[in-house]
Amino acid sequence: MVTTGGERRSLLWATVAAFILAVNASFVEDLDDSFKENRKNDVWLVDFYAPWCGHCKKLEPVWNEVGKEMKSIGSPVKVGKMDATSYSSIASEFGVRGYPTIKLLKGDLAYNYRGSRTKDDIIEFANRVAGPVIRPLPSQQMFEHVQKRHRVLFVYVGGESPLKEKYIEVASELIVYTYFFSASEEVLPEYVTLPEMPAVLVFKDGTYFVYDEYEDGDLSSWINRERFQGYLNVDGFTLYELGDTGKLLAIAVIDDKKISADHTRLKSIIQEVAKDYRDHFHRNFQFGYMDGNEYINSLLMDDLEIPTVVVLNTSNQQYFLPHKPIENSEDMVQFINEILGGTVEAQGGDGILQRIKRIIYDAKSTVGSVFRSSPLLGCFLFGLPLGVISIMCYGICTADTDGGAGEAEPLMEETAGRELTDEGTEGTDEGTEEEQEGMNEEAAELADEEATELAGGEPEQKTILEKKKD
Repeated sequence: MVTTGGERRSLLWATVAAFILAVNASFVEDLDDSFKENRKNDVWLVDFYAPWCGHCKKLEPVWNEVGKEMKSIGSPVKVGKMDATSYSSIASEFGVRGYPTIKLLKGDLAYNYRGSRTKDDIIEFANRVAGPVIRPLPSQQMFEHVQKRHRVLFVYVGGESPLKEKYIEVASELIVYTYFFSASEEVLPEYVTLPEMPAVLVFKDGTYFVYDEYEDGDLSSWINRERFQGYLNVDGFTLYELGDTGKLLAIAVIDDKKISADHTRLKSIIQEVAKDYRDHFHRNFQFGYMDGNEYINSLLMDDLEIPTVVVLNTSNQQYFLPHKPIENSEDMVQFINEILGGTVEAQGGDGILQRIKRIIYDAKSTVGSVFRSSPLLGCFLFGLPLGVISIMCYGICTADTDGGAGEAEPLMEETAGRELTDEGTEGTDEGTEEEQEGMNEEAAELADEEATELAGGEPEQKTILEKKKD
């Protein structure tokens, strides 16, 4: 068999690709039932997967890259994967309910990863959670370095206090989302002014904000609200996390691929309002933009023309649309104030009708996506059951028809018999009537003849006797 140059090159590339995948996979350990006892002395980043899961297969090359990168930087975090269908008891102990599920296991604690499934985001999550809950900032140089690396920065300033204990408690819970630091007052930039000590601050959007227990409420709720930038790019994962903040989300739905003045202007308006009116709206609103309208259409079960502005209430699935085009920041501020004042009608919601509508919409979307991606598969999945159901219905209807015909025949015979009997009875009745009429006539004649006899005539008597004989 002769091999051409093109075939040899293809074979070579396939061999190289397989070798690279094998090398990357070697940095990820396959875990079994012994993992439960052997893991406690190490920090593990584990992917719980199912062999048949499409999302798991898509994550596999990314996961291999994560293992390689963590090994190359000398991270103490070990990377592994476990078939949750083969070791379901272990997976259930760690609270695995879907696939894939990414968890960082640190001692007796298990931290869920809920971000984007990209290499950089997963590695950043692992390094953040695996380290200390509170990271100290000993100098101004260190503070400036950290501030450049992180867009949102929480810092505790002061000594031991109940506020610090609460800060550590909240940080242990929310470390999966953001970093937490501590510093002395001397380390902070000169422009920072603290009304009292100790204090908790958040640095973001080029400025800082101080936690006030009386105005901001619970520390955990405040940190959960403030862990996002004032203006951000919103995607599906971000929208899911924003649901925990309790804020309304005002976003510009645009198409970044279109270089259009309308798209750029609307995006700038939202950003301007987020910056200039932060003190007015930051407790109730989160601002951002979303590229494309496919996700927002599926969320609202509606077709929005872009560019447009929509305000989402993620807690009850309601949304608000402006009644007129947003031309400038003043129009946007007026729209927000109308929402706060209750003069804008809320659409959507989570009522019974909306839930029924959601079920129908999701069913239509699922069927449509299956047929668009694989028409043959769609015909098989939906056509085959419909065909079976149709055959069953036809069989049931046919069986009923035959049985009804069988029952109808005896009934028809019985009816015919009854008709025949009725006809015979009618004939008998007619004969009886004729006989009765004849007897009546004879009785009348006899009465006449008796009257004549009394009048006296023998011949007439003889005639009567003859008639009686007849």
